[in-house]
Amino acid sequence: MTKDPMTLTPDSTIKMAAKIFYNNKIDGAPVVSKEKKVIGIFTKSHIMKSSIEGINTNNKIETIMTKDVITVSKNQSLEEVWNIKVGRLPVVDDNNKLIGILTRTDLLTNFSDKYKKIAEKYNAIFNFTHNGIISVNLDSKIVSCNQAAKNMLEKKQEDLVGQKLTDLIPDNGIKEVIESQTKSLSQKVKYKDKTFLTNRSPLYKDGKIDGAISVFQDISELEEVSKELNYVKNLNKELDAIIESVSDGIYITNGNGDTLRINSSYEKITGIKSEEVLGKNMKELVENGVFSESVTFKVLEKKAPVSVMHEIKTGQKVLSTGHPVFNDEGNIVRVVTTARDVKELNHLKQELNEAKKLSEKYYSELEKLRKQQIQMDDIIFKSNKMKNIIDLSIQMGRVDSTIFITGESGVGKEVVANVIHESSERTSGSLIKVNCGAIPDNLLEAELFGYSEGSFTGAKKGGKPGMFELADGGTLFLDEIAELPLNLQVKLLRVLQEEEIIRVGGTNTIKIDVRIIAATNQDLNKMLKKGEFREDLFYRLNVVPINIPPLRERREDISQLIYKFLDDFNKKYKKNKKITLDTINFLENYEWPGNVRELKNLIERFVVISEEDTIDLNFLPNTIYNKKEKNNYYLNEIMPLRKAIAIAEKSLLEKAFSKFDTTYQVAKVLEVSQPTIVRKKKKYDIK
Repeated sequence: MTKDPMTLTPDSTIKMAAKIFYNNKIDGAPVVSKEKKVIGIFTKSHIMKSSIEGINTNNKIETIMTKDVITVSKNQSLEEVWNIKVGRLPVVDDNNKLIGILTRTDLLTNFSDKYKKIAEKYNAIFNFTHNGIISVNLDSKIVSCNQAAKNMLEKKQEDLVGQKLTDLIPDNGIKEVIESQTKSLSQKVKYKDKTFLTNRSPLYKDGKIDGAISVFQDISELEEVSKELNYVKNLNKELDAIIESVSDGIYITNGNGDTLRINSSYEKITGIKSEEVLGKNMKELVENGVFSESVTFKVLEKKAPVSVMHEIKTGQKVLSTGHPVFNDEGNIVRVVTTARDVKELNHLKQELNEAKKLSEKYYSELEKLRKQQIQMDDIIFKSNKMKNIIDLSIQMGRVDSTIFITGESGVGKEVVANVIHESSERTSGSLIKVNCGAIPDNLLEAELFGYSEGSFTGAKKGGKPGMFELADGGTLFLDEIAELPLNLQVKLLRVLQEEEIIRVGGTNTIKIDVRIIAATNQDLNKMLKKGEFREDLFYRLNVVPINIPPLRERREDISQLIYKFLDDFNKKYKKNKKITLDTINFLENYEWPGNVRELKNLIERFVVISEEDTIDLNFLPNTIYNKKEKNNYYLNEIMPLRKAIAIAEKSLLEKAFSKFDTTYQVAKVLEVSQPTIVRKKKKYDIK
């Protein structure tokens, strides 16, 4: 940056600024207050604007200067500053006082110098590499070669570049490498009185084959160390066999704490793969959270064996014991650490910790909310009402419109959401289900939209994606949407309109492609009147409404559901329970305030509690049986014939009206006159 740059004050005139720019050959300058704090920026563009708009040049620059100024800190990296697409950036201290100016030219000059040094470095590496290196084009003509190659081939640069490598070394095999686009390693080739060992690999540019590279060295150098190499190989094989035969996990580092090797038992015990740690220093692995602490450094510090119980990144706790290995000078050259599985003890400790951290429980549960599939064969219905709803759900699966499902608790809103998702082109994506009423308000925003690193105490390193991101390319089912707090209703509306989110504590927008299905069992019209639910969000959600009728309005589904649940629970609990027809008839006339969920729970209770193989009316709970008797008598006892006829007549009429809409249809199916049906309907007060 340029320190103590030329500055302007708000009282400076446009004419004065132009003169300063001209005399100092600059394009702009920051505007500072008396305290040297940046309050704006004035450039040649402002001068041109004043000329075009006829603004008096004696006017103060504060009337047209840019006040919304982007500033940077002297501690920011150049890469970060480069991404700020502004030509002139004031550099300020913590009090917003100007300490310098940074231009795009400054950055370009810096980057140019940097890349020149990199190029020089790689060129030096290329030319001072001991092995000969030659690159060729698709015609096998030499494009470049290093100094080692020229020395080994006893040729000058001008004698090699442009010549075909196949003419120089006929059996080099470079042409076959280009044609097959596969590597060829460790091939011996002859050149005059020399023998080279070569490795050849294809070169690619923009994803296409562009030539090949040949790396070679004099084989005599390898032969000198071959015996020593074979000896080392044999030692390594023996060491591998010993290390792999040990049931304990083994972790080996050098005297600096760099990871040299781990055995397969260590991978099984800890869940850490060798590629995650090999070559990395223990300090780096601890800082990255792979290990909670380093046994190796404790051994290096104490120069004696050390045992610790520490936590690894998988969440598992391991008992590790490190042993130092000394050389003849008394220096530690290796640290061998053994790890033992104490899974059961760790499991009990983990459960105790989880019981103390309620919020972590919510996170672990929400992490399990993944793609949930359904099978159409599991959807049981017989009524025309449910058939129409399922047909509509399948139809809506072919489009991406927002769906709003309403209905009482337990009617099967989640099942309909599954049908919509499974019928859509998004079935390869996830169906993420969120119960807005089951998550605390202070966690719900982070769960929906995710959070950035450091956004709050306890936030995971690197942040965490929310349900919208997890559902990207799929479907997000927002159940109990009426429980959504008003402040989150505003944010949800923005997501629906803009199709993008901002993580909690973040600033960057994230584009999402999510199909929304919302559901509630509450009366949103009443909530709208009370101001408990936003009207604009309601209309944005209520694009295609689907209302699922309660079970009492589709009684013909009850028997189908009973048999399905009975079969499922018989298989689950290895029972063979049956149910009487009288019981089914009775349950078909029950009002079912809990709908399908209540029916399912009742059947499970029958199967689990009943000691008899056949379930009859005696097993009905008092809450159901008594309620039924209060509303309608049931033919399960001896009574006067006139009373029994009335009960049967009323029951028959109720069943007929549940299937047909008009008195004419009911009269036709019961084979009586329409006035008779009208009279009896009024008599029994049938709705």
